[in-house]
Amino acid sequence: MVEDTGDNMANRDQFSGDMSRNEVEIDLSKFMEMVTENNELKQKIFELEHDDKKNPWQKYIFLARAVDSWRIWPRAFLSVYIFLIYFVVMWFIGLEAPTMEQSGLISILVGAGAAWFGLYVNSAAKEHDTNNKS
Repeated sequence: MVEDTGDNMANRDQFSGDMSRNEVEIDLSKFMEMVTENNELKQKIFELEHDDKKNPWQKYIFLARAVDSWRIWPRAFLSVYIFLIYFVVMWFIGLEAPTMEQSGLISILVGAGAAWFGLYVNSAAKEHDTNNKS
């Protein structure tokens, strides 16, 4: 029976084995520690490689796409236009004897509203329909 001396215990932390056969003996806990460290280093390298590809403006791009998909600006313009056209039509109805110029103004404003609404409705079809060839 071989007794473990202090010198032999110190050598347990070092590699040993037959170098002529490319064999190395290592303690299992040391081997698992090396594998874990190797995996941690690979994960850090992976994260560093992918951090370089992150766009610092990506959150603003997401915000712009959200505003675009919610169609905030066209809806706001259309809402303001409807509000204003209502008051213009009420003004026109309140006139006792509208002139030809006043009638032309109302006619143009209502026609422009129809055109504006048509553009608003048709823009969604072209934007969201991928099969649309035009």
